[in-house]
This record gives sequence, structure tokens and C-alpha cells, in this order.
Amino acid sequence: MRRRLVISYLLLMVLVLLALETPLAATLASRETDRVRADRLADATRFASLAGPALRGGVPGPLSGELAAYEELYGIGAAVVDRDGRTVVVSPDWRAGRDAETARDTALAGQQFSGPEAVWPWVDGPLVVAVPINDGGEVLGAVVTATPAGKVRRTVTVWWLLLAGIGLFAVLACVSTAFGLAGWVLRPVTELDAVTHEIAEGDRGARVQHRLGPPELRRLAASFNNMADAVSDVMDRQRAFVAHASHQLRNPLTALRLRVEELGPSLTDPDGRAEHRLALEETDRLALVLDALLTLARAEREENQRVTVDAAEVAASRVAAWEPLARHRSVALRLCARGPAYARTVPTAVDQALDALIDNAVKFSGAGGEVTVTVRYADGGTALEVRDTGPGMTPGQLDQATERFWRAPDAQNIDGAGLGLTIVAVLVDASDGRLTMRAGEPRGLVAELWFPAPWDGATSGAEALPAAPDGTAPEDQPPGPVDPPPALAATGLTPADAPVPKQAGPGHPAADVDGASAGT
Repeated sequence: MRRRLVISYLLLMVLVLLALETPLAATLASRETDRVRADRLADATRFASLAGPALRGGVPGPLSGELAAYEELYGIGAAVVDRDGRTVVVSPDWRAGRDAETARDTALAGQQFSGPEAVWPWVDGPLVVAVPINDGGEVLGAVVTATPAGKVRRTVTVWWLLLAGIGLFAVLACVSTAFGLAGWVLRPVTELDAVTHEIAEGDRGARVQHRLGPPELRRLAASFNNMADAVSDVMDRQRAFVAHASHQLRNPLTALRLRVEELGPSLTDPDGRAEHRLALEETDRLALVLDALLTLARAEREENQRVTVDAAEVAASRVAAWEPLARHRSVALRLCARGPAYARTVPTAVDQALDALIDNAVKFSGAGGEVTVTVRYADGGTALEVRDTGPGMTPGQLDQATERFWRAPDAQNIDGAGLGLTIVAVLVDASDGRLTMRAGEPRGLVAELWFPAPWDGATSGAEALPAAPDGTAPEDQPPGPVDPPPALAATGLTPADAPVPKQAGPGHPAADVDGASAGT
């Protein structure tokens, strides 16, 4: 926009200069030509007064010497002709041209002649002047002079160059002023654009300086800041309400569950006991929903803080934590990685995202299923892939999978709150990463997380990996199992020895981030 404004100012300035300097340049050329023409007419009139006796007596007399001296002194050729057009006296270097003939005929008709009207820098012809020689009202002949126009052209050219220099200086001054003016006008707009992008990227504290630019833009900046404050306040209130409501509802929900649980021993009717069991399940389900809402509110409150984590180590830790539950459900859970894989994310993003995806994959794979977690470098960052052999999702379901509380039609009766993938999407987006899901081959679902690397991209992730024993580059090495995380290695436990996560209720990973690979 600044360039367009400057071009507009410059075009206006150029038009004004052309409108002013073009007539002035023509006036200067005409004025210089008139000055020289007036001198030549005076000289020709003097020669005409001397030529009268010569034409009447037929003897040139001193006129020939006068013309020769005149040409020698000023470089101007002159000629005297009689009434019949015959040359009577000429200067030594006189050259008669078409303009001279026209001037002679006009003067013999009794009128003065001078041409051209103005000497332009690109015109090479001489300035021709002719006056008639009169004697008592009778035209006896004419005096014709031809003045070289080189000096006049040089003078006119100097004037024009001076005008061009003044115009160029004015244009440069206009450009400089236009840039300053455009910058002053557009600085609030530029800052408003930058702050808008910052707010869109998650920095809700960014604001515009409302003391820059014209009054209208200052008012716009102040209005934008007020709007941003209002939107930020509304978002904070909304998230605080969700978090507080989820937290405050836990106490009465816990008390309600205890009271319902205490009713169990007093129930003797089989139908009553069945209803009692369903009531307990519903309270557990409500607890999962509240925990998921609380987790989502916390995830959405994450600002632009970033931490560097070893995604391979985190993946090993989460696989170790979920291995007992997977073994309990007869699901094979494996990790494929080939060394450290660092990513820059918001705190706990990798942990919570993997918890949700692994929980879904184990839950929907079924007995005899397989879940594979793969960590690798890709596209200048770190990718974590969770692949299962469950029923998967249709393309339409994949488009809806990250919507809040959405669950696939065939997963309505499976434990879950429908917020797991929503939380994953929020965490990944806050980390400037991406979440992609696609159907697996021949069946199942593939969910891939991608997070940016902590370096600028100039260093390949493979450079941090050791070479294979056979000398192949790290990117050519097949994925393999990684060592257990330091937390497990320090205790001497293997992933299989890790504590079994509870399958329901508070403390279970699924209670915090629950979803479904078939659409939770």
C-alpha cells in the first residue's frame, strides 16, 4: 500500500511539474529567440538604410565592406538584393537556402520576415531575418541575414536543463516527503496488521500503539485495542468458567457417587441392583467428561511458551505406561524409534496427545489387535505416528473427528467423553504443529502428530543420530525399539513392569484425555 500511495503522490507531482514547466520552457525558448531576432532586425534595418544609395546609383560603395566586417565579427551572413531578386552585395560566406529565399520574397513584397518563431534544441536551421529597402514608399530591394542558431540552442538547452534539474529535485523531494507521509499514515495500519497476526497466533496480550498516525487511525487503533481486550476477557471468562465448573462439579459428583455406592448393600431386588450398577457407570462417565473439559480448558489457556522435549523419550514413557492396559486387553503395543527426536512444543503437548491417541487405539483395536507408535524426523520437524488395527473411520467421520463431543455412531456405547481428539488438536495447534488422520491399510486408523524441531531447519534431524553399524546414514536405518526412559531405567523396571493405569475414574490417562479412533 505504501508503494501505491507513493506512486500516486509522484504521479500527481509529475503532472503538476509538466503543467508548469512545459509552458515555461516554451516561453524561455521564445524569449531567447525574440531577443536575437530583435537584434538581427535592427542590424538588417541599418544595412537597408545604407543600401538605398547603392541600389539607386548601382555602386555598392562601403556596403560590401560593412557586410564583410559584420560577418567576420559576428559570424552572421548577409545579402542585399534588388527589386528583381538579383544579388547586389553579399558577405563572403553567404549561403542562400530555402528559408532565405522565402524571407527575400516576403521582404520584396514590403513586409519584414523572421523565422523560425522559436529556436528549439533539436532544430539545426539558422535564424533568418529580412527587411525591405524603401525609398519614398517604393521597394528598391531587400536585406537578408542568416544567423547561426547554435548559440541560441545552447542557451535554450541550458535553461531547459536547469528546469529539468529543478523538476528532478522537486520529484526527489516529493518522493522523500511521500514516503514519510505514507509511513506516517500507514504505520498504524501496518502495526494493526502485525498485531492481528500475533493475536491470531495466540499472543492475546499484543496491542496496537494508539498514538501514531492520523486522528482517524488513532481512533481505529484504540477501538481495536478495546475490542481485543473485550474478546480476551470473554475468552478468559469462558475458559475460567469451564475450568471452575468442571472443578467445582467434581466434589458434589464424588459425594453423589459415594451415596449411590452406599445404596448398593441395601438393594435386594435384581432389577434394582442393575439400575444401581448403571447409575455408578453414569457417574463415572460424568467424571470422565468433567476431567476432559478441565483438560481442554487448560490446553486452550496455553500461551506461546515453548519447551524442547525428546519426543522419542516421551513416547517410550507413554508406551510403557499404557503397556499393561494393552496387555490386559490382548493388544500388542509397540514403539519404533531410532534415537532422540527433539521437538519444540507447549508444555505436556506430546504427553497428552499420545495419551489420547494411544488410549483410542488400544480401546478400539480389540483383542488380538496391534498398535504401533513410530517416532521419526520428517519435514524439518518430528513426527509421531500412532497406527492401530481397529475399525477406523470413514472420510466423513475423519472430517468431524476433532469436533467437541462428537462420537462415531458405532461408538456411542463405548467409554469416552468425545473430547480426546479435540484436546489433541488444540495442543498441536498451540505448538504450531499439525494433526493428520487417515485410514490405515488394510484397516485401522493412522493418526500422525508433527511438531517443529528446536533448530531453524538448517540442521537435519538425522545429524544428531549415530551412524548404523553397517555405515548407513541414520535416515536409511530401519526403525527399532528404543531404550526405556530414564525414569524407568533408574528404577530397574521395564515397560511391562510399569504400573497398570486404572481403567476408569480419576487418575486414569483416559479420564483426562479421552477420545476414540472411531470418533470420540
